[in-house]
Amino acid sequence: MTTNEPLNVPELIGTVVAVQANFYQVQLETQGTSLPETILLCTRRSLLKKMGQQVMVGDQVVVEEPDWLGKRGAITQVFPRRTELSRPPIANANQILLVFAIAEPELEATALSRFLVKAESTGLEVCLCLNKCDLVSSEQLLYWRDRLLNWGYQALFISVSSGLEYTVNSDHQIIQKSLFQIENTFLENTLLYQLQDKTTVISGPSGVGKSSLINQLIPSINLRVSSVSGKLGRGRHTTRHVELFQLPTGGLLADTPGFNQPELECSPEELTDYFPEAKHRFQQGKCQFSDCLHRDEPNCSVRGDWERYPIYLDFLEAAIAHQEMLQQQKDVEINVKSKSKSGGKQQLEPKLASKKYRRSSRRFQHQTLQDLCEDFSEEE
Repeated sequence: MTTNEPLNVPELIGTVVAVQANFYQVQLETQGTSLPETILLCTRRSLLKKMGQQVMVGDQVVVEEPDWLGKRGAITQVFPRRTELSRPPIANANQILLVFAIAEPELEATALSRFLVKAESTGLEVCLCLNKCDLVSSEQLLYWRDRLLNWGYQALFISVSSGLEYTVNSDHQIIQKSLFQIENTFLENTLLYQLQDKTTVISGPSGVGKSSLINQLIPSINLRVSSVSGKLGRGRHTTRHVELFQLPTGGLLADTPGFNQPELECSPEELTDYFPEAKHRFQQGKCQFSDCLHRDEPNCSVRGDWERYPIYLDFLEAAIAHQEMLQQQKDVEINVKSKSKSGGKQQLEPKLASKKYRRSSRRFQHQTLQDLCEDFSEEE
């Protein structure tokens, strides 16, 4: 029987699994105690708001004053975050599961690399998963497997629609097995093993089967699924917000809004770290210059005949352009100032050059006059 009587528990700790407006859905940890409810709709204490403490999906929090009948509570503390993503806003994630389709739409190296670079820039572990493998031949699977290994990724090959997972044995033969069997949680290089007991952010372009995959992994939910647009050859956006879902095999999944072209917002100097094959080459032999961008600099250890080097150069130009744009915005901000006008309105005005129009201090004037007098005395 559900009551509002306080329970003999040391502390109610939970994970924020969804955020909407000023309310937070918190999944409580049972800690071996039987609770009347495991999910409470909580508000944030005003003290946290005054402190500027943001509450994000994935945060581990302390909940007090539970109203078991109303299924409500109040968040009074947010534990320090191990990791934090700004877009999508998720805390304490362990890895990114990047889902792409190997066909329909056709897999393209530059688009895939753009997502991989964005995923690598988060600092989280990156797991690449290719869906719709039932639509291609065994030769194409082996081709992409070897190609991605050269990139530095041991990809997972699946088909959500047929419920199959494809692996390669020692004789380079394709082995098919059930994708969603619970036994796979004990087998390495399987999707369920990779997801077990981790908080995973699922990302990738729209229409590749992310929502369909989650529907299969967690049958209790029913995410809206959309087909690929015939005109654009890419998927329609079906996910509207970030939410964590509990996996039956352990762990949490964060479904994120699909997008087709993530922005490259890293600095030119960081870009090498987001290409595993380039990072490996740099570790094998250092470049002559510490600020080497690996274009035409002499004695560069990264520049070479690796497959994605032309893609790296294209992304490098985009990163340089992004950095220049940020610098221009910074210069504009420095050269203007906000000034209050009549009626309390704020207006931007040019900022005078520093010291150019500033009146000198009296001390400086007296010192200058004294120096002039001394010079005049010496001339006499």
